[in-house]
This record gives sequence, structure tokens and C-alpha cells, in this order.
Amino acid sequence: MLTLAEIEHKAAAQLDPAHYDFFAGGAGDERTLRSNVTAFDRHRLRPRVLRGTGQRDLGMTLLGQQLAFPVLVAPTAFHRLAHPDGEVGTARAAAAAGTIMILSMAATQPVEEVAAAGAPLWFQLYPQPDRSFTERLVRRVEAAGCGALVVTVDSPVFGRRERDLRHGFLDLPDGLACENMREPGSSHPREIAWDPDLGWDTVAWLRALTPLPIVLKGVLHPADARLAVEHGVDGIIVSNHGGRQLDGAVATLEALPAVVDAVAGRLPVLLDGGVRRGTDVVTALALGASAVAVGRPVVWGLAAGGTEGARAVLELLREDVDRAMALCGADRPSALTSDLVVPARWCHP
Repeated sequence: MLTLAEIEHKAAAQLDPAHYDFFAGGAGDERTLRSNVTAFDRHRLRPRVLRGTGQRDLGMTLLGQQLAFPVLVAPTAFHRLAHPDGEVGTARAAAAAGTIMILSMAATQPVEEVAAAGAPLWFQLYPQPDRSFTERLVRRVEAAGCGALVVTVDSPVFGRRERDLRHGFLDLPDGLACENMREPGSSHPREIAWDPDLGWDTVAWLRALTPLPIVLKGVLHPADARLAVEHGVDGIIVSNHGGRQLDGAVATLEALPAVVDAVAGRLPVLLDGGVRRGTDVVTALALGASAVAVGRPVVWGLAAGGTEGARAVLELLREDVDRAMALCGADRPSALTSDLVVPARWCHP
């Protein structure tokens, strides 16, 4: 298998159709889901030449943690639906690839077990209306050694995911649960609650609660990016939840430049959504992203081949990023600048 598309095809053949559609699907008519991918088609790379890029270094530091290349594993739920290795298998793949895994709050294995797999781990949090439970969960995350708290802010309510409704996929199969919602000694995990009253006061409360770096995931508007800086946030992920929440929302690549301008270098800006090639990574970095996160492709690798399949996805991306950087005349991620990207219409007047 030479491409992420081929790995997805293999995963689709192995997964229960309802489970494949859970991972692959989006909200509504899935316009935003598609737009995340096609946004990259609306940009072209304009490479530099004769730059002496024989010695390339893809490594970078992000919130104090070293990455071998500028790609993280985005938070995605229910990895044991894809393969028995589950989130532990994904974490082992991330460790082998030298990158950070952002663990979903809706993981099917607890944060303590995933952290033991050895990957640098960040934890994705849906702040719960029950703040005492949220605080206890944050303390678990701290104790497990997670390096950052990734707070999802684009989900005051649950998106309408029609593929899941058609399959009647409303609950996990017997034997699987959202293990991070299970309190010590409890036989039944809580259900994740969506909080329509979520506001900046919650961000301020979390900032006062924990010394962990706080990254806001789900920012698309530059005004919110400026507010994030004002509230002492440590990073932003430009994300539309993989097209799974508000259908018709702007593609993340299209939202990225305005958010980068609003932040003005005061904190790192990451991007997720639609990344399928090394050239996509290079395009996002050239437009100002510090790094990108990939979700579905890693799940496809996990489904197709467990830990080794997930690792293969990350290695394919690393090799593709390295090649694309060399062909663009960049010897390190910081050498990827906005002049290397032009609109596709610029190439075809």
C-alpha cells in the first residue's frame, strides 16, 4: 500500500460498515467533510530551487516537547472499534514515529494505560457541566503525565451525523466503553455531556485549575483566536471537528491564514482536517501552521494492520513531508513560508 487512500480502502473492507461510516462520516450533507480535503486542491506550491537542501531536519519543538516531524495524531474516538490494539496500539505507533498523540476523552482505553505505551501524550477534553467530575479527570490526566490539555470548544451540542442515524449506531458494542468517563471503582462510565453554556469562563476556570498547557481545539474565527490569547491559552488548533459538527463550516485550510494573523506569533497554531499527503502538510505549514494533526488516516492504518498499520501511516506521511520539503527548497519546517503557496486560479487564469 503506497498511499493513505489505499490504506483507507483496505480498512473499509475489514470494518463493519456501521463502524467504517462512524469514522468516515460527517455532519449533514458532509459538505465541510469534503471541503477540508478539496481546500488543498485550491492551492498550489511554488517551489524555490538551488537551495542546498541535502541536509534536512524535520524535527521541531511544540509546547516544550520534541517531535521528529510536524505531524501529530489528532484525537479520535473508539479506537477499539477499529482494532483490538485500540488507543494503546495507536500510542505505540506514535512513539515509534517520534510524535505526539492527542488522546480522545472518548477513548476505549483509559488514559493511564495509553500513557504507559510510551508516546508523548496530550489529552482532549470536553468540559463537562459537572465541574467536580471535570476537575477529577484533569487530575487523572496530570497524574498520567500528559503534556497538554486540548479543550474542544466547537461542540456545545452534538452534530447531526446521518450515516450513524441510518445504521442505528447510537451505542458502543458490549465490552467497549468510554473508559476515561469511568471513575475509579465504578462499574458504569458516565455519558459524555454536551454543554450549550460553554463559555470563556470555563477556559478561565481550567487555566486556574491546571498548570498544563491549554490548547483550544475548534477555533475558526480570528476574533476567537484573539480572545484565546487574552485568556492565557497556550495554543490553538484550527479545526471544524473533521466536518462532524457544523456542516457548511469553512474548511480549516481556508480559516488558517486569518487565525495565524490574529495570533501574530504569540502562540502556536495547529491545523487538522483533510491532510492526506505530505504536500498538504507543507502547504499548511507555509500558510502559518506550526504543525498539523491527522485523525482518520491513523484510524485507517490501525484498522488495516493494528499498531504496525498506524505506524505505517505516520511513516508514509513523514517520508512524503521530507520529499515535499526537499522539492520546495526547504531544509526545515521554519523555512516553509507563505510565498511558496499560491491560489490554484493563479496557475490557471
